[in-house]
Amino acid sequence: MIRDAAGSLAHPNLFIPLIQPAPTSRPQLLVFADAFWREGLERRLSLLANRVFRVVGDAKNLDGSPQLVIWHLAAPVEPANLLEELRRLEDRWQPAPRLLVLPRSLDCPSDWLLQLPVQGLLQNPEPPELLEAIDTLLAGGRVVALRPSATVRTTLAPPLGLGQWLLQSGLQQIETERVRCRLWLNPPPPSLLLLLLIEGRLRELAAARQLLLWLWGPVVLAWSDDSGLGEDGPRWPEGSEPAPAVTTAITLREPTAIGVWRAIEGRLTEAAATGLSNRTGQLLALEGLSLERRRDLLLGLLVQFDRLLCRLRQQEIGAQEVLGQWHHLQQELRRSAVRQMAGSYVQLPRQGVLLPVSDTLEASCDLAGADTELPDAQPMLGALIQAQPLLVAGRLLAPDEPQALLQLETLVSNWLIRNAELISSELLACCASWPELRRYLLTGDLLATRGLERLRNQLNAQQRWTLWFQRPVQLYESQRLLYRLDQGAIAPLLLTEPRDQELKQLGWLQQLVTLALETRDAVAPQLRDLLRRMGDLVVVVLTQVIGRAIGLVGRGILQGMGRSAGRG
Repeated sequence: MIRDAAGSLAHPNLFIPLIQPAPTSRPQLLVFADAFWREGLERRLSLLANRVFRVVGDAKNLDGSPQLVIWHLAAPVEPANLLEELRRLEDRWQPAPRLLVLPRSLDCPSDWLLQLPVQGLLQNPEPPELLEAIDTLLAGGRVVALRPSATVRTTLAPPLGLGQWLLQSGLQQIETERVRCRLWLNPPPPSLLLLLLIEGRLRELAAARQLLLWLWGPVVLAWSDDSGLGEDGPRWPEGSEPAPAVTTAITLREPTAIGVWRAIEGRLTEAAATGLSNRTGQLLALEGLSLERRRDLLLGLLVQFDRLLCRLRQQEIGAQEVLGQWHHLQQELRRSAVRQMAGSYVQLPRQGVLLPVSDTLEASCDLAGADTELPDAQPMLGALIQAQPLLVAGRLLAPDEPQALLQLETLVSNWLIRNAELISSELLACCASWPELRRYLLTGDLLATRGLERLRNQLNAQQRWTLWFQRPVQLYESQRLLYRLDQGAIAPLLLTEPRDQELKQLGWLQQLVTLALETRDAVAPQLRDLLRRMGDLVVVVLTQVIGRAIGLVGRGILQGMGRSAGRG
């Protein structure tokens, strides 16, 4: 129910007859809120020189239909009542957009809030943010701004099994030690020996964490009752760290395919420009590039992605032809991104001869390869080119819906990072044969030949491990690892989708890995029952047989001692 000025629940006047559109040009804002908040909004709007608004607190005072309906919640409301009232507002005031202003503290998860039937969703907004949202909604756009408190869900923790307890306690101890070491390194100690010892301790803790996940991770999956596997929250891959709570802010100027892409492009450009840290738990070739070149490469890929979308929109071809053109132009897109990142007029010496960097890299890099872990591009292209609906969590949503827009952003960022990884691997190979190029492209610790070759060897070993073991496991579990840009960091996310066709194309070694997993899943329940029965048998033997025997022997000894004392 909507609350009145006294704070009590009040039902909005939804049953007055429909009114014809207002003849006046002043936008009318129908505001359901307490009088103090409504007067403050009216005072803020009166200070705008270029716009004149009419704020109405009662539907009876409207001069025609409102251009925007604002509902301000002074206190949290039950989710069922909130959804019911929003649907009534949608039925009554359609097609006027609706703006829901939430309080600071709210227990509803952000995924549920994004599904509400509103065009604007703000949580405890500042006055400038509220005014900007009103202008965007009146222009036909969408606005979402949720604080981290809206993502908190209060639930009782389920009981932990033995494997889960060992895993979590070990990870907590390792994380505590890692935080302590990082504090010692900020600022760095003056002693070089102490610095080397702390860095070695950090590497030791990282290896211990990987070993702990490798030992107890499968045990948790096989022996627990799935109570510790959170299906409601995001799933993070082994070795990665969950992202901190951040604000969900989406501003969509126009609800079209081009408007959706502009919103995604702006968010990704902002994320790439703030610097990128690695939160994936794996080694990335992109980390070998300097911060400036890393940013230039990602921004160059974004620019080429935008140009390719414009090119495909102009051709006006079918879905299959769009997909074919997309795969055909990937190599050209990567070459253009490399040229933009390197600079068209930069020249560096190589064996005594000045060579243009962009032309030399374009001729030396093999950019025709494809990443098999990239998902099918058809849903992403259909939404960004033809505004086709997107399947998100079993629901078909329009591309301008907040959940669909976030899903599209994840797909685009995954394409962006994986292509940047492919290009970075080729750039590292070119730097190995062109020492002068290292100062221009790579970080300072890779100037030495030993450091560069060590990084390349580690990347090759990680790639083989992923290809032979991790990829079969992900295929068997119908999971796909996606990378996304999240607040200046590269974060992983596991997406569950059918991958049976890829599973059938595995080689014999990868199929042995999947066979081992299937065997473990088949044997684990029987082994668990066997060990439980053996434990029950041991308990019976210890208590009923050995315990009684010890009791009888002890009783006989005491009786003998009593008789001896009596004779004495």
